Amino acid sequence: MATTMGDAQVGLSQPRSIQLPGIVLGVGMGGFVDGILLHQLLQWHHMLSSTNQDHIGVKYYDPHTVSGLEMNTLWDGVFHTVCWLSVLLGLAILYARVTHNRMRVWTSRVLWGWMFVGWGLFNLVEGALDHHILGIHHVYAGDGQVWWDIGFLVLGALLVAGGYLLQRSGRPFDPNAPAGRSENRQA
Repeated sequence: MATTMGDAQVGLSQPRSIQLPGIVLGVGMGGFVDGILLHQLLQWHHMLSSTNQDHIGVKYYDPHTVSGLEMNTLWDGVFHTVCWLSVLLGLAILYARVTHNRMRVWTSRVLWGWMFVGWGLFNLVEGALDHHILGIHHVYAGDGQVWWDIGFLVLGALLVAGGYLLQRSGRPFDPNAPAGRSENRQA
């Protein structure tokens, strides 16, 4: 009895989603953008740079003194370690779910969309928690800091919405589908 391709696919389970690894990768990458750009390159804030105004009583380490900068840098390093572990975890989950046609995954709108969702979730959670609830640092401390902090949250919401829309415009990854040039452009 001949079996058609459609019949052969009936007994197979659906391919595992790349939603979770995309979000976890996005959280780590969003954290790296925050830490590298805002903490190190622009030096707008560090993890504990606003604890003199926090809401939980964390000891203040003035980032304009050597000892204060050392403590802030230590906590920036802890923050970067968490980001690095998030990226490693996201890659491990992605690798476990995709064993064939990996290039198609990396060029997929679905993966990149979920990564933007993860980055946006990072901004929303970190922004709400560290900037508003705990008050341990702000995007750009000083006059108008609330507007910088709100802008960070708005960027997070835009990343979540844009990422969600981007992943919806792609096709779910099927590791058993044949790879082709036209598929790479559409995914």
